[in-house]
Amino acid sequence: MKTSEKITHCLWFDGQGEEAAKFYTSFFENSKINKTTRYTEVGQEAHGQKPGSVMTVEFEVEGKTFLALNGGPIFKINPSISFFINCETVAEVDAFWEKLSEGGEVLMPLDKYDYSDKYGWVEDKYGVSWQVILSKPEGDWRPKIIPSLLFTNEKSGKTKAAVDFYVSLFDNSKIGLVAPNDKPGAEGTTAFADFMLENQWFAAMDSPNAPHDFGFNEGVSFVVHCENQEEIDYFWNKFTENGGQESMCGWLKDKFGVSWQIVPKNIDDLIKFPKAMEAMMQMKKLDIETLEKA
Repeated sequence: MKTSEKITHCLWFDGQGEEAAKFYTSFFENSKINKTTRYTEVGQEAHGQKPGSVMTVEFEVEGKTFLALNGGPIFKINPSISFFINCETVAEVDAFWEKLSEGGEVLMPLDKYDYSDKYGWVEDKYGVSWQVILSKPEGDWRPKIIPSLLFTNEKSGKTKAAVDFYVSLFDNSKIGLVAPNDKPGAEGTTAFADFMLENQWFAAMDSPNAPHDFGFNEGVSFVVHCENQEEIDYFWNKFTENGGQESMCGWLKDKFGVSWQIVPKNIDDLIKFPKAMEAMMQMKKLDIETLEKA
């Protein structure tokens, strides 16, 4: 994946990745499909996908790079990670809402709330969640699309700790707006916070009073594109310490349960060779030298 963004977004689908990418790029501005990769026979016993079928589709919408991954039915996207769409006009809110709600599920109705004159939360027909909001003109500038983490159930109340942790790891990072939760029974939690990592904005919220049947999983993950092995080692070690969990092929979960992929920035060039792909399938933390030799 060739991108100027240090952190990109991976969406896990069960065969619908190409269709979803075409759907999003059909109505978001400044959008395009960059690259499509296909499964081969290498690693089929692990991935279980038909050789020749679409593996990934890299696409861009509004300056954000996404990777649609056809990984099968193992994981399912849920609202624990959603995407804010910051709109300048009511007409823009309505247009996005119409597209995203068709065939989807409304999680919060499109209406007026304390924090916005028009806002709604919807899960689209592919399972991806979007928070469509009319931004206040006097507010600080934020990009059109911002990924948002929702800390639910036993993770609720950990927003502040998570934000502090992420900001401590990445360069060009800072904490932006922070709104403590003042509702009864929610003291000590965070209603909303946003923060910058590598000049990219993220948001996070606690959900203290409502039990949910979902939490963080591999359905949505964040991909960190590393310059060299030293950087891979750094992020891998930081994310897996104090309760993080190693997985396969550069995947891991941090101590809050959020999934990350720690990869070299030229990962696509490396794994286009069957022997390199085969070597990667045997790895947890990725080793650039071994992949290059393969």
